[in-house]
Amino acid sequence: MGAGPRMTTASRMADGGPKAILFDFGGTLDADGITKKDRFYPLYLDEGVEVDRARYDQAFYTADDALVAKRLEACSFREIILLQVTGVLEALNRVDPALASRLCDRFLEDSMDKIRANLTILHKLSGRFRLGIVSNFYGNLARVCVETGLAPVMSVVVDSACIGFTKPDPRIFQVALTQLQLDAGEAVFVGDSLPRDMEGARRLGMPHIWLVSDNCGPRVPCCPGDPMIGSFPDLLEALL
Repeated sequence: MGAGPRMTTASRMADGGPKAILFDFGGTLDADGITKKDRFYPLYLDEGVEVDRARYDQAFYTADDALVAKRLEACSFREIILLQVTGVLEALNRVDPALASRLCDRFLEDSMDKIRANLTILHKLSGRFRLGIVSNFYGNLARVCVETGLAPVMSVVVDSACIGFTKPDPRIFQVALTQLQLDAGEAVFVGDSLPRDMEGARRLGMPHIWLVSDNCGPRVPCCPGDPMIGSFPDLLEALL
């Protein structure tokens, strides 16, 4: 017997609606579909760090991989950002504590402004859905959620460094679903990364919404008919 017609995220959401919404953190809750790497690059240039994009990208990945390997549960949001910036500058042979501090504070201020704005939307959503975060992080996601005010609206927080799975591995999403006692079809995942967030949710059969900046050029969803939003506030229209 052949398989039935494939259900898209849109059709699944229309069929009874979700009970929970799971979010990525970086690029989703702290930015409108722009990755940390892409948000940081213009800050480096603005601070006089002359580096071409290819070399910067490699330095960023080197620094970030080093942090992931350490599992830094005790670090605050600012401390983890400062460590990341310091690692990038070291990879670029540009050790400068004052510069690292400025870059960190500029990024942190922008992130906190976005999170505070998004909290208004999250509070509205929490009146109808259970909310959670599933993120590739450094072991300190729970602490960061407390610091940023996200913790009170989240029913579950899953940090890749704490469980040993990283997106797009479907098992990291399943951890959240198990804690919520829901099936994959009863939740929606919202994230900014096509290969990690959207692909991981797709593998598990979880409906997904791609948050991707309107400045990213042509956009093609991973599954035909999947919803795409250009800013976090657009989520209200997509879900309510």
